[in-house]
Amino acid sequence: MKILAQLSRVIVGLLFIFSGLIKLNDPVGTQYKLEEYFEVFAEDLPRFHDLFVSLVPLALYFSVFLCTAEVVLGIALLVGYKPKTVSWLLLTIIVFFTFLTFYSAYFNKVTDCGCFGAAIKLTPWTSFGKDLFLLALILIIVYYRKKFKSLPTGIIIVISTVASLGIAVYALRHLPILDLLPYRVGASIPAQLKPSEPLRYQYIFEKGGKTFEYEQYPSDTTLVFKEMIVLNEDAKPKITDYKVWNDEGDFTESTFQGKKLFLIIKNLTDINTAALPEINKLINSVKSKGIEPIVLTSGNSEEIVKFLSEHQLNIPYYYVDTVVLKTISRSNPGLWLLKDGVVKGKWHYNDTPTSEEVINLVK
Repeated sequence: MKILAQLSRVIVGLLFIFSGLIKLNDPVGTQYKLEEYFEVFAEDLPRFHDLFVSLVPLALYFSVFLCTAEVVLGIALLVGYKPKTVSWLLLTIIVFFTFLTFYSAYFNKVTDCGCFGAAIKLTPWTSFGKDLFLLALILIIVYYRKKFKSLPTGIIIVISTVASLGIAVYALRHLPILDLLPYRVGASIPAQLKPSEPLRYQYIFEKGGKTFEYEQYPSDTTLVFKEMIVLNEDAKPKITDYKVWNDEGDFTESTFQGKKLFLIIKNLTDINTAALPEINKLINSVKSKGIEPIVLTSGNSEEIVKFLSEHQLNIPYYYVDTVVLKTISRSNPGLWLLKDGVVKGKWHYNDTPTSEEVINLVK
């Protein structure tokens, strides 16, 4: 049992560090997940509606705190810093996460918990199973907490806390250090809208109380169809919701033609307008170089027209779903450069490039 306790300590520590670092790399992504949970709870628990709504603006702070706590507690567990306190804190966190993943799985809400950020996608029930596994290991750690030696490693905890916060701040002021999203630099958007190979299906039928499975649709009309399962899930399109339109129709395909510099305006409520003069200067510079600037937004027509006029942004605008814009750009505003549908550049408003940089990327 002592060996099991030590093994549990290593597994839990490493998993918490990995999970925390992946999410610290993109704290805005975790913020969106927390906002989604708060909105779901506000709807499902009307008695606490106002409480959960009031938590939405604080989601980013919760994100940074929880992700930092994961890393620091994981390191503390591995180096033997205050094992009694750390083990109880780990138990508190895993109980919280287990509740969230169970709620997601059972009620089919927030179907991607974001447990490992964009690095590893887990189904709701897989996420819940993972948390149950961790819960079992942490219970072992709590039971044997008095057997672990407490080491004076406070300086390591301080350094890990500062480093974790530094990663989060960098990602917030710029972009994730490691972009794992489907709209990352180098990715082909048109290719990701299609299956990577022909999809194969398993067709499940029932007849006479028996279940039959086929990989080709059967011709027997007496069979009762029950379910269709994709056998090669990994071949599914990586992007399914990218659509660009305006009042005149769908313009998705046209965004893959030629050189396009997109100004991403997710919303008009928390946009950093101080960055717009420099962005406008860039847009005016690349217009004459064969690069078409376009605004992608989720705002309504009247508001966006007024906004563009106020900031002298004389460029066309198109609509894109809010969730897609959040995935494309973690900053508001953000810049996204495509050449024939392939992402050539992506910038936070704090890192607005020069016209020379943009031109060189799409030569």
